[in-house]
Amino acid sequence: MQQENVESSLMQEDKKYNQLTALKLFAMTSSMVISVNELAPFGKTGPTALFYLLLAGIIWFIPITQIAGEMASIDGWDKGGIFTWVKGSLGDKTGWTAMFYQWIHITVGMNTMMYVIIGALSITLNTPWFNTTPWIRFLLMMIIIWTITLVEMVGVKRIGRIAVWLFGLGIALPVVLLIAAFLVYVAQGKQLYLHINFNTVLPHHLNGNTLVAFVPFMLAFCGGEASAPHVKYLEKPKSYSKVMIALAATAICFDLLGSMAIGMSVPKSQIENSTGFVYTFGHLLDSIGLPGDLLQKIIGILLACGIIGELGNWLAGPSQGMFEAAKEGYMPKFFAKSTKRDVPMRLIVLQTIIVSISALLITFTSGTNADFAFNVSLAATTAQYLMVYILMLISYIVLKIKHQNLERSYYMSKSPVISIIVAIVALIITVVAFFISFLPAQGTPMHLRGAYVLTMIGLCLIVTILPLVIYHFHHPAKVEKVYEDSTGAIDEE
Repeated sequence: MQQENVESSLMQEDKKYNQLTALKLFAMTSSMVISVNELAPFGKTGPTALFYLLLAGIIWFIPITQIAGEMASIDGWDKGGIFTWVKGSLGDKTGWTAMFYQWIHITVGMNTMMYVIIGALSITLNTPWFNTTPWIRFLLMMIIIWTITLVEMVGVKRIGRIAVWLFGLGIALPVVLLIAAFLVYVAQGKQLYLHINFNTVLPHHLNGNTLVAFVPFMLAFCGGEASAPHVKYLEKPKSYSKVMIALAATAICFDLLGSMAIGMSVPKSQIENSTGFVYTFGHLLDSIGLPGDLLQKIIGILLACGIIGELGNWLAGPSQGMFEAAKEGYMPKFFAKSTKRDVPMRLIVLQTIIVSISALLITFTSGTNADFAFNVSLAATTAQYLMVYILMLISYIVLKIKHQNLERSYYMSKSPVISIIVAIVALIITVVAFFISFLPAQGTPMHLRGAYVLTMIGLCLIVTILPLVIYHFHHPAKVEKVYEDSTGAIDEE
């Protein structure tokens, strides 16, 4: 009895310490979904970016967020996110596999984010060799990711508070200023390099290039469900679904306006994926008579800080779900330990090590071609995350068919038939996009196309096989709750 009281007291203390408002959860989730990483590639796509964003946002992203909201609202499914949801419908092995996919996919995706940070700093500090010298780029990546890892020890509540500020100053503000500068640019009658009308927005040919161009637009909307493990800390858990709806609307607007501002004001040949946002900002300010060089540097610093906040949330979010799996014996007991602030630091450190290894491989394989490294990271992240959504959508369909009796506080639709149809459409789009992601991105040099495809296949095969091997040797036994303080000392309850 005394032990149960102690555990209950610890749980209440943990919940109080990490409690989140809907605004903080929105900021944390927004920094996972709303990003400037893809705005430059979208701008290079041309007018069809408008069609692709609306298609991916409305037909795919909104259903995904609503499905996540419904699954997270089921009694007993509020902890563990993807792991709990898929396990509840498809069983232990599939639940563990989905959680592993979500947790490990971002190890490559973090490289994409860091390439943008380094690109922004290369313009801000007038050091282009940051972006073209592999060993310097790798060294900067290691400084960024390991510093963020140390900061994770402060806990969910403080990470959420940091996320509010970094998202506002480093993501939202730069995008809003970019859009404002672009509107002034248009009002002054400056040259536009894209023209949006019915003929230019719709793709006229369905071929490999068209399909490859569409897939990254889905990645722009990935991650809405990653903060679901934090729903247990919400002051009002039922507000989760409203946060997801607000997120969908905000993400679509930001990506539409931001990418069009870049694509319409800068010639396609001058847009680079890792530096395109900051370069466009400086170009727009110079064109409308403002000191572009100085303000560009300020925006570069703000942008770098915003993406650093995004990286912090991606380390914290999926690791919470993996921590639940570790406590149930799906990983060695070593990883089922947390700090007194309920931060699974051992899992976060493991993830950072994997990020470092993938950064080493991709950075040095690409040499001085920064855009190739960016494109491989983007495609691999997309493919691996789509594997998560394939399992999630299948589990939701099974949930609606076999487990309608489970209590939940939110429904995507009161009609099971409509819910299943929406999920099937999203599943078809996801499966098609997964296979398309293996085609080399447009502009990939011929001598690197083979390396592109082999890297993609190798990464996906490793990610597919590894969780099955780990599961084969797992021992499903509930692990005692263990706390580790910042000095490494262990306290067991």
